[in-house]
Amino acid sequence: MARVARLVIRHRLLVVGAWIVLTLVGGFSTTRLADRWFQSFSIPGYSAYEANQRTLKLFGSGEQAPLVAVFTSPSKDVTQVEGIRRAIDATAHIVRGSRTGSWFETHSDMYLSKDRHTMVATIYPPGNATFSSFPPIKEARAALKSATPKGVTSHLTGRDAIFESQGGESGPGVLTELLIGAFGALIILLFVFGTLPAVGMPLAMAASSILTTFACVYVLTYLTDVSIIIQFLVALVGLGVAIDYALVMIFRFREELALGRSTDDALVETMTHAGRSVIISGSTVAIGLLSMVILPLPFIRSIGIGGMLIPAVSVLASITLLPALLSLLGPRINRLRVMPRRFVNPPSAERGFWARWARLVTRRPLPVFLLGAVVVTLVVLPAFHINPSDAQLKNEPAIGDAAAGQQAIKQSGIPDGVYLPHVVLVEKGASPATLEKVADAVERTPGIYGAAAPPSWRKDDAGLVEAFGTVDGNAREAKDTISRLRNDVLPNLESQLGSSTRITLAGVPAETRDFIKAVYGKFPFVLLFVLIMTFVLLMRAFRSVLLPLKAVILNLISLGAAYGIVVFIFQDGHGSEAIWNIQATDAVISWIPLMIFAFLYGISMDYEVFMLTRMREAYDETGHTKRAIELGLARTGKLVTSAALVLMFAFFSLSTGPGPDIKQFAIGLSAGIIFDATVIRALLVPSTMQLLGRWNWWLPSWTARVLRTRPSPLEPATSEA
Repeated sequence: MARVARLVIRHRLLVVGAWIVLTLVGGFSTTRLADRWFQSFSIPGYSAYEANQRTLKLFGSGEQAPLVAVFTSPSKDVTQVEGIRRAIDATAHIVRGSRTGSWFETHSDMYLSKDRHTMVATIYPPGNATFSSFPPIKEARAALKSATPKGVTSHLTGRDAIFESQGGESGPGVLTELLIGAFGALIILLFVFGTLPAVGMPLAMAASSILTTFACVYVLTYLTDVSIIIQFLVALVGLGVAIDYALVMIFRFREELALGRSTDDALVETMTHAGRSVIISGSTVAIGLLSMVILPLPFIRSIGIGGMLIPAVSVLASITLLPALLSLLGPRINRLRVMPRRFVNPPSAERGFWARWARLVTRRPLPVFLLGAVVVTLVVLPAFHINPSDAQLKNEPAIGDAAAGQQAIKQSGIPDGVYLPHVVLVEKGASPATLEKVADAVERTPGIYGAAAPPSWRKDDAGLVEAFGTVDGNAREAKDTISRLRNDVLPNLESQLGSSTRITLAGVPAETRDFIKAVYGKFPFVLLFVLIMTFVLLMRAFRSVLLPLKAVILNLISLGAAYGIVVFIFQDGHGSEAIWNIQATDAVISWIPLMIFAFLYGISMDYEVFMLTRMREAYDETGHTKRAIELGLARTGKLVTSAALVLMFAFFSLSTGPGPDIKQFAIGLSAGIIFDATVIRALLVPSTMQLLGRWNWWLPSWTARVLRTRPSPLEPATSEA
């Protein structure tokens, strides 16, 4: 790293110029990416997804959840009111290419309330489901209202209508999220550094890293599909790691200047120690994101491949662009002070809050450890009953006509299964008699309210049956219904009808269960990959067996704490309605635990690496565990909490965005990050290390030979001061 530092110093203007060009190219690339994103949600090889794809090919619809038209006639049987069928047709006409299920086609009472005063009709939008598209809900609602006969009240609700009412199409975009994060970073960096040059440098490096990463992603889109989710990873994780790495470099540079070193010598020393720490940290972030390729989902694999570019570019900027800028500034980094002088001075190893706290922890490690263990236990416990699933739609907050439709369905007694119906695809021999037989068998299944086979849902030798569950398709009980249909009812029907007839459960609920199985069935392998790779990397970096073991265990605890907080607030409902106006969902939205893992694992490991690097360095200098812990914590406590506050502010601000998914994601990340930086890094890391004593630094000779590093023999117990 010293050679890299000297090379950058000699060619600093060339390095800065190259990064300016890369940043401008990145800015241009962001304007071209909108049409390059891969937006499909696909889980190839899973039965419900494949059945929905075949349905889409045959009928033009099948991937998306239906819009639900609700009609209420308080004074008479709604089936006897003239004009309701025309209103359904008018609505479906706006959603061109849609497929409609209603009482008028099937005369099935499942579309009616018991008193026959309320009717529902399902309208399935055509085309593929994507992450950012809605059917023409406003236009369809206007057509519905216009065509509804007098004396009848109508509403348009359903999953997409509810999400649209939450602001799903107008939520914060990636640029807004980035600006929120940058503003939060600016405020906190003012208190951290106190001078304008020191504050501006992390933001400049973050901007350059993020835009350059977008340029790399743009090139990647010509080589493979890249999920649209990558843009949020680049913006938020990119902001986080770029500022984290800039903080650790600038902290060390100012510390070396304060010791009286020249600019060049301070940079060489900074790169030798902090630069190495940045490379290790970036490697752990990359490992966490790379693990996504293990999951059998194309869009998640693309997140893993594209996500690796984030730490790669940020590390490269940290060891080239940032040293070049620091070389140009030199001692001027401490000029243009806008805060009191105590914010400018580097953290002292002997004075200040973190120095006093470090001495307290090393004097009383067991009480501090027990305090941290109690807090961790209380926070992590809720995570053990996490239910990764989409929230039931009756619990989704909605406004306007979508909410009125929710209320009308609730009051009518029509079950919540209407929002996400089960669909059965019958192929090869789907005659009217066969479809009626399938519908009858499905309707008799426990957990099914009603089933019908609309005549227009037949084409060639294929046909569809629509069934409403007694509960929402996202409810826990729906799992049993899906299992009965897949494993018992439909196979029995196939055997009765003959080997040529193929009957498959399709629809959104079954595909959602397949998604959860695909992700979380393989999740233990993802964790195992990450833990082993991280353990080996850190074992070599810190020349220790126990330090990396402790690091991966504490990182798992941090993840568990983030999950526990989300479960406690949103799944169990403690404060979600009072603060965010969201009822208890009895679920954590299915993709959130995975994305929290992808974001949080690497970022929290950054903090561990920053602390352990300084502690290992101090131990190699002093040979005393107690002194190494005190020096390491005193010199990195402010750094870690500052970096955590930057990200916490950015993510917490996102919780004001529309939709429970954004709120759950934002709160999980912000709470997990600040919990990690306080309870884990300030309580458990130093107290555990003090309790382990000389065993922290042990690396046997045979392990060192395998890792191609120097051994670290176990010191005699009497050598500790």
